[in-house]
Amino acid sequence: MLENCKILKNECIGGSYYRIVFSAPKISPKVKPGQFVHVQIANLRDRILRRPFSICNATANGELTVIYKVIGEGTEVLSKLVNGTECSLMGPQGKPFTVPAKIHVPVIVAGGYGCAATYMLAMQSPTKGKILIGARTSSDLIMIDEFKKTGFEVLVATEDGSAGEKGLVTKLLGDIMKNPPSKDLSFYGCGPHGMLMAVGRLLLKNSLSGELSLDHLMCCGVGACYACVVKVKDDTKPDGWRFARTCKEGPVFQAAAIFYD
Repeated sequence: MLENCKILKNECIGGSYYRIVFSAPKISPKVKPGQFVHVQIANLRDRILRRPFSICNATANGELTVIYKVIGEGTEVLSKLVNGTECSLMGPQGKPFTVPAKIHVPVIVAGGYGCAATYMLAMQSPTKGKILIGARTSSDLIMIDEFKKTGFEVLVATEDGSAGEKGLVTKLLGDIMKNPPSKDLSFYGCGPHGMLMAVGRLLLKNSLSGELSLDHLMCCGVGACYACVVKVKDDTKPDGWRFARTCKEGPVFQAAAIFYD
């Protein structure tokens, strides 16, 4: 679905991270956790491709929130757009997370703005669990207070030890696997590719299932260009794998379906 959406708010939330809220009355009510919108940034005249952004939150009254980091020309221009500016949004796109059943305790592993992509999942989970947030340093940590307000227990790991436990977020995940609660756990992950591969391998090593959102560079956002492919298992192929489009068959995949090489 295409919709021209006005910016209601566009503000820095710390460091290079920004929160933008669009008025998207057609798209917003249809959003499920883990989906994304493909945004055509206004005033970006010589770069015509849309940019994919995970949806942080979407309300029934039409407000759609995205958290983004300024990392290039496109996001730099986006950060300077004022309230009332109109952008074309396409969405909601992609395969969403599966909201856990009430009998399952969700464990979310998030790195960087992987927090934004998993926020709706935490909000909609009937049972509140744990979110493990990893970052290189404390300045890269976002949305901690927001997750606490959902009722989730927030555990933090930074590589430089400037906040939470020093080390990788997978260390926190390994500790939970060693001392699981009495209820069944449901595992989810979103963040840098290397982190997700480590999470997936850890789940498979412990014979656990989970869902991972493979954030990947996209061009068309509708499965036509095959620029955003990742390897998934396929026993019918000679090498045991095939390419899957993260914009169409993902971004959420079962951890056991990913080809780890």
